[in-house]
Amino acid sequence: MEEKRTISVNYNEDRSTPEIVRKASGLEADEIIEMARDAGIYIHEDPVLFSHLDEIPEGSSIPRELYAIMAEILAYSYVLQGKTPEQWRRSDGTVAINKKI
Repeated sequence: MEEKRTISVNYNEDRSTPEIVRKASGLEADEIIEMARDAGIYIHEDPVLFSHLDEIPEGSSIPRELYAIMAEILAYSYVLQGKTPEQWRRSDGTVAINKKI
């Protein structure tokens, strides 16, 4: 079985881009994954993206070439957490998402 590895990415509105905040492997990676699951943090698995992010040092911003994919992942994680744009909300607080049936 291959040893687990993680890369933690954070987006802080004070910075203009997401940054690599932590890289881990083995037991530490397992602990990070467990803590993220317990906290309801979205865990994204993508070996190709991982290989690109793994080349970036901790504390560094992601490169411009990865902006689009990181924005999509961040937006998806927000929706999963119930964080939606204000214009998606009805006056009663429910979320309006158009579905074709």
